[in-house]
Amino acid sequence: MTEINANFRKLPGGYLFPEIARRVRAYSAQNPRARLIRLGIGDVTLPLAPCVTAAMEEACREMGRKETFRGYCEETNGSYGFLRRAIQGVYRDAGVELADDEIFVSDGAKSDCANIGELFAPQAVAAVCDPVYPVYVDSSAIAGRAGTYDPVTGRWDRLVYLPCTAENGFFPTPPAEQADLIYLCSPNNPTGTAADRAQLRRWVDYANARGSVLLFDGAYEAFITRPEIPHSIFEIPGARTCAIEFRSFSKSAGFTGVRCAYTVIPRELNRGGMSLNALWARRQSTKFNGVAYVVQRAAQAALSPQGLRETGAAIQYYRRNAQTLRDGLTKAGLTVCGGVDAPYLWVKTPDGMDSWGFFDHLLRRAGVVSTPGAGFGPGGEGYIRLTAFGEAEQAREAVERIRTALA
Repeated sequence: MTEINANFRKLPGGYLFPEIARRVRAYSAQNPRARLIRLGIGDVTLPLAPCVTAAMEEACREMGRKETFRGYCEETNGSYGFLRRAIQGVYRDAGVELADDEIFVSDGAKSDCANIGELFAPQAVAAVCDPVYPVYVDSSAIAGRAGTYDPVTGRWDRLVYLPCTAENGFFPTPPAEQADLIYLCSPNNPTGTAADRAQLRRWVDYANARGSVLLFDGAYEAFITRPEIPHSIFEIPGARTCAIEFRSFSKSAGFTGVRCAYTVIPRELNRGGMSLNALWARRQSTKFNGVAYVVQRAAQAALSPQGLRETGAAIQYYRRNAQTLRDGLTKAGLTVCGGVDAPYLWVKTPDGMDSWGFFDHLLRRAGVVSTPGAGFGPGGEGYIRLTAFGEAEQAREAVERIRTALA
């Protein structure tokens, strides 16, 4: 009889966000007139920038003409040169030079963060922040790298957990034990914090000394406001020999429904005598036929001077929402982290309430949908995550509703 991958049996319950959706549906069914404010799942709400839609429209017209039609993309790494050059320009503005073949365009940073594990042996030891974006943990478990899940502690026995607490500013320090694959996210999802150069330098030094690989998720770098926060791990000396970086257009350009991202793997990154750049190119050519031409033209437009101005206006809109939430909830007596260099706010639950309890309290008493911190790992217990991706009026109303619910 055909056997399935037994690692799927080890996964606890359902994925975090479907469980949130289930609870929200149940509440809405019981309260059909309730008007909910959704600050849980981090989906954008503003439309695509005008220059992006114009580029997509023109690309669609090209695809409808014989002389400009395109089929399979046979260029470097399954992407078009016009987009790779635009990405190179973004990095160059940050003082980072990338070779053309170090850029891999894909349909999402989530996909790449999950799939990158295929390059490494199942016995490689993975380290994750706690709390953490669930895909790092779940994809490690599916690959057999996480071991066995303990429902009492909420931890996997083969993962190295890196505590992210109020005491360390919600960013971890390197562990004493060996960690082969280290997932870092800055600006961070879920805590909304961002690492400075000194913090990242410690990790780069650790990885180079131990032969580890940093898997650096920079999907929210467009929200960075402070000059001391690097936009790329490759701004740190030595990172080219130990790091892979993931970026996405989902939040920076509103592409959650369009799907486009890219991963950077330097040529200098080698392990076991093999080039990780070459391995990923081989993996992608086997399993992935590239991102649609229309979407790649849209991404190129988003990185143009006009595109950066237009998408920058949307990012600023979300930043103001974050500030509204941060200021209002702080005045309401809650302890709030994040919301400065990231679109997420990490809010401590009041009076020792657990995170799912506070989620239910806000849903039923305020009509506000949040994300319980426990869904991001045991270190997230006692917190909820809010996003700034709603509308400005909703952010203001959510603050008032939450203040009333707390009163």
